[in-house]
Amino acid sequence: MSRVAILTPDPADAVKWGELPGEVYARMAAPLAAAGLVVRPEPWTLVRPEDLAGYDLVLPLLVWGYHFDIARFRAAVGRWAEAGVRLHNPAPVLMWNCDKRYLDVLAANGAPTIPTLFVDRLAPADLERAADAFGTTTLVVKPQVSGAAWKTLRLRPGEPLEGAPEGPAMIQPYLSAIGEEGELSLFYFDRRFSHAVRKRPGAGDFRVQAQFGGVNEACDPPAEATAAAEAVLAAAEAPLLYARIDLIRGLDGRFALIEIELIEPDLFLAYDRRAPDRFAAVVRAAADAAFAAC
Repeated sequence: MSRVAILTPDPADAVKWGELPGEVYARMAAPLAAAGLVVRPEPWTLVRPEDLAGYDLVLPLLVWGYHFDIARFRAAVGRWAEAGVRLHNPAPVLMWNCDKRYLDVLAANGAPTIPTLFVDRLAPADLERAADAFGTTTLVVKPQVSGAAWKTLRLRPGEPLEGAPEGPAMIQPYLSAIGEEGELSLFYFDRRFSHAVRKRPGAGDFRVQAQFGGVNEACDPPAEATAAAEAVLAAAEAPLLYARIDLIRGLDGRFALIEIELIEPDLFLAYDRRAPDRFAAVVRAAADAAFAAC
C-alpha cells in the first residue's frame, strides 16, 4: 500500500496559527485515506531527509511558516532532493515558487500578470516610481517572499512605510476589482481544472484572508478567467500535481495573475463536493507510480 507524508509545522509552533495545523491536516488526509493511501504528518522543520525518503510521495501542503525563515526552507528542500525524497510538487518548483519574482518569468512566457515593480529594499521614492509606471496613486506592497498577507499594505506615495517589508519587496497597483467582485482562485490537479472559489475582503479591508475578515464562496469561473489561468499554467512549464491560480481583473479590466501557489495552498476542498475525490485520485496515481517504480 502506497505511503504518503504531508509536511506540517512543528507541533510546538501550533499556537502561532489561527487554525490548528492538525485540523487542516485532517481535512487533507481524509480523502487520501479514503482512497486507500497510508497518510502520515511529518513536521517539516524536524523530520530527517532519510525518513521522508521512505515515503512514496511527500506533499509540502502544510509547510506553514516557511516564509519567516526562507533560508532554512530552501536548505531543507535541497536536502530532501539530495536524499531522493519524492516531492510533489517537485523540489525545483518549490525553490522557484517561494520567491514572487517568478511573476517576471511567467510574464516573459506570455502569462497575464499584474504589473509589478521589484525592489531590493523599499524606499519612498519607489512608491513614486511605481505610481508613475502604473498610472495610479494607490499601491499594494508586500515582501517578495511572503504568505497569508504578511506585511502586505495598501499605500500612497508620501505615506509612512511603517509595517512595510524591510527586505526585498514588490509593489503592485491597488485594484478596485478586489472590493467589487473579489479575487478568483482556480484549482488544478495534475493540470486539470477541478473547482474555483471567489474570495472577497471584509468591510474596509483589501486582504481576502479569513484572519482579516475575508469571506469565500464556491463559483463557476467565467471563460475569460479560465483562459487566463490556463495561460499561466502553460507559462509555468513545470510538472504540477496541484496548483492554485489567483486572478483579479487588472486596470484594463482583464483577468491577470496575482500569484500561482504551488507550495502550500489552501485547496478549499470543502467548496466542491467532487474536489476531494479529484485531489485523492491524482495523489494516489502519483504515489502508486512511485511505489511501482521502487
